[in-house]
Amino acid sequence: MATPRQKIPGTLRFLTLNIWGENGPWQERMEVFAAGVAALAPDVIGLQEVREVPGRVPNQAAELARRQGEGWTHVFVPSTAWGGGHEGLAIVSRFPIGAHEALPLPHSAENEGRIVLSARIDAPADSGGAFWAHTTHLSYRETEGRQREDQVMFVDKVVVAHANDQIQVAMGDFNTVPESDEIRWLTGLTTLDGRRVFYQDTWARAHRGEAATGVTWTRANGNIDQLHWLTPERRLDYIFTTQPRRDRRGAVHGARVVFDEPRVGPDGARVFASDHFGVVADIQMVAEPGHAAP
Repeated sequence: MATPRQKIPGTLRFLTLNIWGENGPWQERMEVFAAGVAALAPDVIGLQEVREVPGRVPNQAAELARRQGEGWTHVFVPSTAWGGGHEGLAIVSRFPIGAHEALPLPHSAENEGRIVLSARIDAPADSGGAFWAHTTHLSYRETEGRQREDQVMFVDKVVVAHANDQIQVAMGDFNTVPESDEIRWLTGLTTLDGRRVFYQDTWARAHRGEAATGVTWTRANGNIDQLHWLTPERRLDYIFTTQPRRDRRGAVHGARVVFDEPRVGPDGARVFASDHFGVVADIQMVAEPGHAAP
C-alpha cells in the first residue's frame, strides 16, 4: 500500500473496499486492512461484503470502527443471509452518523441481496457540514449489464432524493468497467431510459491523460483465483461525487488505488487485505472563500 499523503485543508478523504467477508485467512486480512486504514486516515469508508456471524465472525465494520479509536461510528445493514449470519454493506465514519437508510436495488434476490446504503455524515462546519454518503454493490456477472443499468439508475434516484446544498459521495463495488454503459451513464457519456446524469468518477478525474489504469481486480492478487472465470485486469471499484460547484466544493484533489500490496509474513506468505484493491479519494467539501456559490 502506498505511503499516505497529507490531506489538503477543506477536503475529506473517502475510502471504498469490498472486504471479501470471511474468505481466506480473514482474521489476518482484517489486521492488514485495519492497519492500512489507520495509515491512510480516511474520514468516511464504504464497505461491501461485510460479514456478521454470531459466535464466529464479529461484525467486521463494528470491529474496524472500534480499532480506529474513540469517536468512530458505523452503520451496517444486511443484504443476504449467509452461513448462520449475514452479509451486507457498511459505512464507517470518524464523524457521527445522524441518520441512515437502505433500499433494495432492482434485481435483488433472496440468495443474492443487492442494496444501496445511505448515511448522513454529521461533519462539523469546518469540514463542510452534514452530507450524505452512499455505498453499494452491484450484480457481478459479466452477463448482467442490463441489470446493472437498472441498478445505477436506482442509485441515482437515491442520491437525488437526498439532495441538499452539499456534495454527495457514492462509492462501492460496481462490478463493471469504465467503458460499460452503466459507468458511462453515470459519468454523462450516454443515455439510459431517456435520461442523462453527471457524476464525477474521482479516479478518472485525478488521472486524466495519465497511463495508470486504476485496476482493482487483477491477477496480481491471487485471491481472485476463487472466481477464476471472471475477467481479470479490470477497474470495478469507484468513488463518485455529484457535480462540482463554483465555490470549489466537489473538486477532486487526488485519488489512488490502495491495498494493492500484500503484507509478507516471516514464512513468505503474502496476505492481501481482500480480493479487490480499494480506492481512496480526497474531495473538497468546504467552500473556498471568494468564490460564488452555485
